[in-house]
Amino acid sequence: MTKPAARVPQRRNARSNRARILATARKELGRNPDITLEELARAAGVVRRTLFGHFPGRVALLEALAEEASESFRDAAVAGVTAEGPAERALAQFALSMWPVGDRYRMLLALARHDLGAERITEIIKPARDEVTSILERGQRDGVFHTHLPPAVLSAGLEALTVALLEQVNVAALEDDGTRSAIAMLIAAGVPEKRACAVVGDVAATAAGEAAEASEGPCP
Repeated sequence: MTKPAARVPQRRNARSNRARILATARKELGRNPDITLEELARAAGVVRRTLFGHFPGRVALLEALAEEASESFRDAAVAGVTAEGPAERALAQFALSMWPVGDRYRMLLALARHDLGAERITEIIKPARDEVTSILERGQRDGVFHTHLPPAVLSAGLEALTVALLEQVNVAALEDDGTRSAIAMLIAAGVPEKRACAVVGDVAATAAGEAAEASEGPCP
């Protein structure tokens, strides 16, 4: 009768160890892509056997991070959807909502291409790519974005731009909270620079205000 109860703390501890290993991997791989699993185990404060019990190899660890990233991108894509209003504002809001996720997993975007393959990267970012394509289609219809490229092609170009900016953050060549990237995306889509700066600034200020109100909670 006591065995099932004894296993509950063990399972909880196993989940905690796994989460700690993944959090450590996100941080340490960004600093040193060539870090070994043994070094990661030490950094996570677990023994080598514990890490290998969850992730028997580097590919398994990266695949777990890829799945985690995929869920985060899906959640951010939903949160960044703006069905109404100008398409330029929708693109700015989407870019700002996506930046923290991309910043969190920027090391994975580089590593996974080599270890997991380009197709896996495509799967991870597909929700974001589809949403941006939809916004671009609407903006092109409304005359907000240029029509030099088809929406899907333009979306791929903006995606590559974002990845490139994330990589520049990774090598400390750029500091950005997402606003500079969002402005760059709008300019690349055909929005004049001054207008792009104004739109992103307004969207960022609105988001900050909403976050502040939410943190205050209801009035007593």
